[in-house]
Amino acid sequence: MAAIGIDYGTSNSEAIYFDGQEHHFITLDPMQKAANKIRSSVFIYFDGELPRPVDSAIVAKVAQLKGAIAQKIEKAKEGYYEASTPKEQQIFSDRIDEHRAEFHNKPALQRRAIEILLEDMTVQDLPLHRLVESGEFAFGEEGFNRYLKTPEKGRLIYSPKNFLGANLIAGQQEAFVGMIAKQLEFFRLSAEQQLQQTVDTAVIGRPVKFHGSSGEQGNKQAIDIMTQAAQKAGFTKVEFLEEPIAAAYKIERSLKKHTNVLVIDIGGGTTDICCIKLSPEKLSNVDRQQDVLSVTGARLGGMECDKNLIVKSIAPTMGQGLLTYNGLPVPPAFFSDMCAVDDIPRLNHFFSEEYGLEIAQTKSIVKEPTLLDRLLTVQEQKLSPRLVNSSRLAKEMLSSKDQITLPLHYIEPDYDVKIDTEDLSRSMQSWLQKVKRLVTECLENSAEPPEMLFITGGMSLSPIVKKELQEIMLPDLPLIEGDAFNSVCEGLAIQAAKLAQKKQ
Repeated sequence: MAAIGIDYGTSNSEAIYFDGQEHHFITLDPMQKAANKIRSSVFIYFDGELPRPVDSAIVAKVAQLKGAIAQKIEKAKEGYYEASTPKEQQIFSDRIDEHRAEFHNKPALQRRAIEILLEDMTVQDLPLHRLVESGEFAFGEEGFNRYLKTPEKGRLIYSPKNFLGANLIAGQQEAFVGMIAKQLEFFRLSAEQQLQQTVDTAVIGRPVKFHGSSGEQGNKQAIDIMTQAAQKAGFTKVEFLEEPIAAAYKIERSLKKHTNVLVIDIGGGTTDICCIKLSPEKLSNVDRQQDVLSVTGARLGGMECDKNLIVKSIAPTMGQGLLTYNGLPVPPAFFSDMCAVDDIPRLNHFFSEEYGLEIAQTKSIVKEPTLLDRLLTVQEQKLSPRLVNSSRLAKEMLSSKDQITLPLHYIEPDYDVKIDTEDLSRSMQSWLQKVKRLVTECLENSAEPPEMLFITGGMSLSPIVKKELQEIMLPDLPLIEGDAFNSVCEGLAIQAAKLAQKKQ
């Protein structure tokens, strides 16, 4: 029996096995350059017909059909009474009998109701739990590529993790349990195949605070969903570890003496920070909560930067800032709603026909309507996840280049947007200030000061982030060099190995 660490991330996920000496990375997506990483997004789709409509919709449609038949019966009755000959009366009498038979033929009415509903139904009309119950699942690059080719065939959940602490309506909690269970089962089976042994235990990383406005109740909900999903995926034992503490367990193995370390983990969805006592003498200890001096976190990840970059640098080329003939600006909510890939109700509203009509009506009263054509294309073709992904790629490219040209030809032929590091820096300033306030909070809450600094997570590679945190905010703390992408999962795998050892 083996135990693995799972870093279930906002943007990417990975699974690692630690044998006590070295880490074994589980290949999850051979289509990615780093095959141990896989997109956390899920594409749920239908190759054939959509599932049977819900009973309430069928009942309503049957009632509508019966209403139409009842009108036919009344019309036939009028014809019968107005008929001038017995032959004419017989024609209308037969027609009344036919309609009455049709009115009382419940199976036939239900079949017809289902046919009509399916003709008009799209994937977007299905509640999320119905989609999860009936649809096919595609993960990683395969899933994202399916979404790019046939977005009308399914729905892309860009980041399931971002919804776990949110206010979920009836059926949505069950939907996310089912959806994440499919992902975790895929990770478990991949690990079993590659390790050639049964995998029954997982230590899963968790942010200090899950996204949501429900506070501690949201955190509890998120852990409940993940626990149920892991059990449904075939894990008999699952534990959770805060991500910055997991990263600390990884770097602890490189330390020569007791050291207080400030760990800043900036991922795709959250920023989590801890100040922790580390020591090579405590490597085998399972419970380390007494060594945590301070821990804090918030929903301040790279995805927020991706959306900010769209609003600041791409949205102006799509009509943001235009004035109507009466001097009012185009509603700014058009562009923030366009980016709401981590808010299902809001994004569904943006993709609705009513929203498209609102954009079209606004287009008719502005001085430069052609720019809004791009916004309308994103709305009509449901391109928001693809646009946010393009912004993420732009942000990553600007880590090594001063300026890029971002091609958005899937929106409009020859549509290119020039973005430079100054644009990126401006779009990140409000986000950076919030991150720095979190760092200050963690330092103020720690009974002992840190002696070294470790920064991890994908956003830690940004030169803008490095400059703000290392050079400007914490210039006196020596930096521990480490792996920005894998340290959290490696630490989770270390903890999983301790649990496995404890069971024996």
